[in-house]
Amino acid sequence: MNFEAIRAIYTFEMARFFRTLAQSFISPVLSTSLYFVVFGTAIGSRIDSVEGVSYGAFIVPGLVMLSVMTQAISNASFGIYFPKFIGTIYELLSAPVNFIEIVIGYVGAAATKSLFIGLVILATSFLFVDITIAHPFAMLAFLVLTCLSFALMGFIIGIWAGNFEQLQLIPLLIVTPLVFLGGSFYSITMLPPIWQQISYFNPVVYLISGFRWSFFGQADVPIAVSLLAIGGFTTLCLAIIWWIFKTGWRIRD
Repeated sequence: MNFEAIRAIYTFEMARFFRTLAQSFISPVLSTSLYFVVFGTAIGSRIDSVEGVSYGAFIVPGLVMLSVMTQAISNASFGIYFPKFIGTIYELLSAPVNFIEIVIGYVGAAATKSLFIGLVILATSFLFVDITIAHPFAMLAFLVLTCLSFALMGFIIGIWAGNFEQLQLIPLLIVTPLVFLGGSFYSITMLPPIWQQISYFNPVVYLISGFRWSFFGQADVPIAVSLLAIGGFTTLCLAIIWWIFKTGWRIRD
């Protein structure tokens, strides 16, 4: 294992994050704060509680997951796409670095960035609502797993993308709608029975449900199912990345 190569990639990506702090950090935190103001205060004042939890507190896990997923995908996809765009990916591929070290460097940096943003947003939520975390270690574990799995997904998108517009295509058209329809701002038990059944086909439901359980000790789906869902998603992403480097798809073209 070439730890020096991993350190170099990781350090470079983290340095880029701090160079673009306003875009990478301040912007998502301010955007999420607006969600707290609009949904937590304006709408929350008209909704007493959801499953015994104040509405302002209830939406906190969903908002954190929304930010973490989108930021993990964005950072990882841009991180690997930019070397492709300027051609330095070939220098990386010709260096004595295997694909595992490349993935650890880029995905590790993207996961770290999104984890940092998620924790800051969580801390910011305490300024708006009263919230307690029933299972803090489980919350942190879910957060880290989500950061890693969606950073892996972003890495795949970055390799697949042929231009900068395509980098935003999947997050905007697929991931964001799935998060909004995955129970970020409501419990799926509030839906009519037919829509509850349809919601179970949305994989994000299991992630948000498990993460919300770590806060309030209650979930829309069993916690074991949530863990299986995120474990299966991570395994699928790893398998796709292994195939990409094995075949050279979209890398050596």
